[in-house]
Amino acid sequence: MEQKITYDTFSKVEVKIGTVISAEIIPEADRLLKLIVDFGEDAPRQIVSGIRTFVNPEDIVNMQFPFVTNLEPRNVKGYESNGMIFAAGDADTFTLLSPLKNVPPGTKLS
Repeated sequence: MEQKITYDTFSKVEVKIGTVISAEIIPEADRLLKLIVDFGEDAPRQIVSGIRTFVNPEDIVNMQFPFVTNLEPRNVKGYESNGMIFAAGDADTFTLLSPLKNVPPGTKLS
Protein backbone atom coordinates (compact mmCIF):
# COMPACT_ATOMS: atom_id res chain seq x y z
CA MET A 1 0.00 0.00 0.00
CA GLU A 2 1.42 3.37 -0.93
CA GLN A 3 2.06 5.83 1.85
CA LYS A 4 0.27 9.16 1.51
CA ILE A 5 2.08 12.41 2.31
CA THR A 6 0.71 15.88 2.76
CA TYR A 7 1.10 18.61 0.20
CA ASP A 8 3.21 20.47 2.76
CA THR A 9 5.64 17.54 2.95
CA PHE A 10 5.82 17.27 -0.84
CA SER A 11 6.42 21.01 -1.22
CA LYS A 12 9.65 20.64 0.77
CA VAL A 13 11.22 18.54 -2.01
CA GLU A 14 13.21 20.74 -4.38
CA VAL A 15 13.47 19.39 -7.92
CA LYS A 16 15.56 21.23 -10.50
CA ILE A 17 16.78 20.57 -14.01
CA GLY A 18 20.51 19.97 -14.18
CA THR A 19 22.84 19.61 -17.15
CA VAL A 20 25.32 16.74 -16.88
CA ILE A 21 28.82 18.15 -17.47
CA SER A 22 30.62 14.85 -17.00
CA ALA A 23 29.81 11.25 -16.12
CA GLU A 24 32.48 8.83 -14.94
CA ILE A 25 32.51 5.21 -13.88
CA ILE A 26 33.43 4.66 -10.23
CA PRO A 27 35.83 1.71 -10.58
CA GLU A 28 35.24 0.31 -7.08
CA ALA A 29 31.49 -0.05 -7.66
CA ASP A 30 29.55 -2.08 -10.25
CA ARG A 31 26.50 0.20 -10.39
CA LEU A 32 27.75 3.72 -9.67
CA LEU A 33 28.47 6.72 -11.86
CA LYS A 34 29.93 10.00 -10.64
CA LEU A 35 28.03 12.84 -12.28
CA ILE A 36 29.13 16.47 -12.31
CA VAL A 37 25.98 18.53 -12.82
CA ASP A 38 25.39 22.21 -13.61
CA PHE A 39 22.41 23.72 -11.78
CA GLY A 40 23.27 27.32 -12.66
CA GLU A 41 24.92 27.78 -9.27
CA ASP A 42 28.40 29.13 -8.52
CA ALA A 43 29.89 25.64 -8.80
CA PRO A 44 28.64 22.36 -10.29
CA ARG A 45 27.56 19.57 -7.95
CA GLN A 46 28.79 16.02 -7.68
CA ILE A 47 26.03 13.42 -7.64
CA VAL A 48 26.63 9.69 -7.31
CA SER A 49 23.99 7.55 -8.97
CA GLY A 50 23.39 3.80 -9.30
CA ILE A 51 22.59 3.95 -13.02
CA ARG A 52 25.83 2.52 -14.47
CA THR A 53 24.28 -0.76 -15.60
CA PHE A 54 21.60 1.11 -17.57
CA VAL A 55 23.46 3.94 -19.33
CA ASN A 56 26.77 4.63 -21.01
CA PRO A 57 28.38 7.59 -19.24
CA GLU A 58 29.29 9.37 -22.46
CA ASP A 59 25.68 9.18 -23.69
CA ILE A 60 24.34 11.42 -20.91
CA VAL A 61 26.96 14.18 -21.02
CA ASN A 62 25.37 17.53 -22.01
CA MET A 63 21.88 16.12 -21.40
CA GLN A 64 19.40 17.58 -18.94
CA PHE A 65 17.54 15.66 -16.25
CA PRO A 66 15.48 16.45 -13.14
CA PHE A 67 17.29 16.02 -9.82
CA VAL A 68 16.27 16.31 -6.18
CA THR A 69 18.61 19.07 -5.04
CA ASN A 70 17.86 19.58 -1.36
CA LEU A 71 18.80 16.18 0.04
CA GLU A 72 21.38 16.05 2.81
CA PRO A 73 24.81 15.20 1.31
CA ARG A 74 25.53 11.47 1.47
CA ASN A 75 28.79 9.54 1.27
CA VAL A 76 28.60 6.72 -1.29
CA LYS A 77 31.68 4.50 -1.59
CA GLY A 78 33.87 7.40 -0.48
CA TYR A 79 32.29 9.96 -2.85
CA GLU A 80 30.05 12.75 -1.60
CA SER A 81 26.70 12.89 -3.37
CA ASN A 82 24.71 16.13 -3.38
CA GLY A 83 21.42 15.18 -5.03
CA MET A 84 19.52 12.41 -6.77
CA ILE A 85 18.62 11.95 -10.44
CA PHE A 86 15.07 10.94 -11.39
CA ALA A 87 14.70 7.63 -13.23
CA ALA A 88 11.94 5.12 -13.85
CA GLY A 89 11.71 1.37 -14.29
CA ASP A 90 14.38 -1.29 -14.09
CA ALA A 91 16.03 -3.90 -16.29
CA ASP A 92 14.38 -3.66 -19.73
CA THR A 93 12.14 -0.73 -18.82
CA PHE A 94 14.75 1.59 -17.26
CA THR A 95 14.73 5.18 -18.48
CA LEU A 96 15.98 8.56 -17.37
CA LEU A 97 13.48 11.41 -17.44
CA SER A 98 14.40 14.43 -19.54
CA PRO A 99 12.71 17.69 -20.61
CA LEU A 100 11.46 17.89 -24.20
CA LYS A 101 13.60 20.97 -24.78
CA ASN A 102 16.59 22.50 -23.03
CA VAL A 103 15.86 24.92 -20.22
CA PRO A 104 18.27 26.99 -18.12
CA PRO A 105 20.12 24.82 -15.60
CA GLY A 106 18.51 25.21 -12.18
CA THR A 107 14.98 25.60 -13.54
CA LYS A 108 12.61 24.36 -10.82
CA LEU A 109 9.95 21.80 -11.55
CA SER A 110 6.48 22.87 -10.60
